[in-house]
Amino acid sequence: MKPRYLKSHQEGKLREKAEKLYLALSSCAICPRNCGVNRLEDKHGFCKTGRLSRVYSYFSHHGEEPAISGENGSGTIFFAHCNLRCAYCQNYEFSQLGKGREVGEEELAGYMLALQKEGCHNINFVTPTHVIPQILKALLLAIEGGLNIPLVYNSSGYDSAETLRLLDGIFDIYLPDARYADSAISLKLSRAKDYPAVNQAALKEMYRQVGIARTDSAGIAESGLIIRHLVLPNNLSGTEVITRFISQRLSKDTWISLMSQYFPCHKAQDYPEISRRVTQEEYLRAMNIMYSCGLHNGWVQDEQGLDRFAGINIKGNI
Repeated sequence: MKPRYLKSHQEGKLREKAEKLYLALSSCAICPRNCGVNRLEDKHGFCKTGRLSRVYSYFSHHGEEPAISGENGSGTIFFAHCNLRCAYCQNYEFSQLGKGREVGEEELAGYMLALQKEGCHNINFVTPTHVIPQILKALLLAIEGGLNIPLVYNSSGYDSAETLRLLDGIFDIYLPDARYADSAISLKLSRAKDYPAVNQAALKEMYRQVGIARTDSAGIAESGLIIRHLVLPNNLSGTEVITRFISQRLSKDTWISLMSQYFPCHKAQDYPEISRRVTQEEYLRAMNIMYSCGLHNGWVQDEQGLDRFAGINIKGNI
């Protein structure tokens, strides 16, 4: 299956979109924060990122969902900084403290090509929301260098639907979080009161673009939407509301990755309600809620935290 961005590039749409989004950095409204700062002059808004993207690391990642990592790994590029401030962030050293270094578009394109050369199944951009203009600029160069594997948009789910609409025809796989159903909780834990509404709009747009996830004969995802839902202690993630929304407003065939690996990190000890791990009972309750909403595609995790297939409708041996 030919990646979507190659057709967009051939038609000239990719370059047009890249230039439009890059110019939008002059009064940045790339993400829902709408800071309005001139990032082309290296002014910083909420995401603390100026003209250049900052990369923490890039490597062949074997710890993603089975259909993303496969046998050869996912070509993962971790970007520093974020448009959320999650109190429990496991990657806070680079997502909030900015560990990493600035890279230009040519170097970023080189990372993509190097990961493809390693045999990775895809290029997986982690936390791309605030640097999507820089990614698209680099993508143009990578295509000229021979890039031809699927692209994964791996985000917190706090994405502007307007920006996402400009990405139609570019990303093959969307891998967003659906973290909260309650705005008071998202404000308290991630400093984003509007997260639930923004997230639902983003998920609908992602689904409109790529639909139900599809795999090749080996079970490797080629396209589609896969939604991650991290179970938090005391049901703070609002599993029932989120899974009902997915089932009713998207599709019961939507792939879900129900995640159990929460642990109190960063500033979590300052919040008693999230200062412990999720219990097995809490996770099993979330799993039963997901099933009761008719969602059976995707992965749940066993007692060792290993992904196992949740249903019967995914092709391939995963």
